[in-house]
Parts: sequence; structure tokens; C-alpha cells
Amino acid sequence: MLPKALLHPVIVEKALVSFTRGEYDTAVFQAFKQVEIAVREAGGYSDKDFGMPLARKAFDPKKGPLSDMDIPEGEREGLQSLVAGALGSYKNPHSHRSVTIEDPTDAVEMIMLASHILRIVDSRLSKDVGTSPASTI
Repeated sequence: MLPKALLHPVIVEKALVSFTRGEYDTAVFQAFKQVEIAVREAGGYSDKDFGMPLARKAFDPKKGPLSDMDIPEGEREGLQSLVAGALGSYKNPHSHRSVTIEDPTDAVEMIMLASHILRIVDSRLSKDVGTSPASTI
């Protein structure tokens, strides 16, 4: 049900086994934990930066190191909201309380979103974007 060929390699490594075992909540948490780690590392942030504030800084439409300055500001704002919202909606709850995901389709959709965001982060690493490194923000 979860198409391995479409998944980012880190999702395959960190979340696929949990999904296959029916541990959907664990798989979703692991997928979005990897998103947070990737955003932190790609943006040059410290372990003290996490969650929605991290995503907002990294994808800040005016100065975020992961924001693509070649696209219109409205699209940069949209991506900032998408990444921050995904971490806030899908990783954060699992960090603070017990969350149960029983529907495998829901889990697939969430994991695919995490995979897509990881590919966006990868694309930012391969392209010179942003106006300044995170260490100077």
C-alpha cells in the first residue's frame, strides 16, 4: 500500500518497517522526525531549533536559507506554511501525547507528504537558494 519506489530513501530507511508492521503512528512520527532533522541540517540550525518555529525560519520567504528566491514570494510563503503546518500537525502531536492512527490510507498520505517535503529540502541543497546562511540569521 505504501509505494516504496515513490518514497524518499530516508523514509524507506526510517519509517517503512513500522508501516509494514501496522505501526502507523510510529511510521508517521518517524517520517516527520526525518523532515525536522533534514530541515535543521540543511538550514544549518542547532538542536535547539525544532518544530514549527524551525520550519518558519528555514523557509522564511524573505531570508530563509531553504526558501527559493527564484519563485514568487506568495509561493515561498505557501511552502513555509506547508512545512510548518506539516510538522505542527503530524510530528508535534506524536511528540507530546499518544496518537493512534488506525487507517493505513491516512498514514500513507501523511508519509507521502513527508517524503515530498524531504525531496524539496534535497532540491534546496542542490540549488543555491536563500539570501544568507542560517548561522547569520
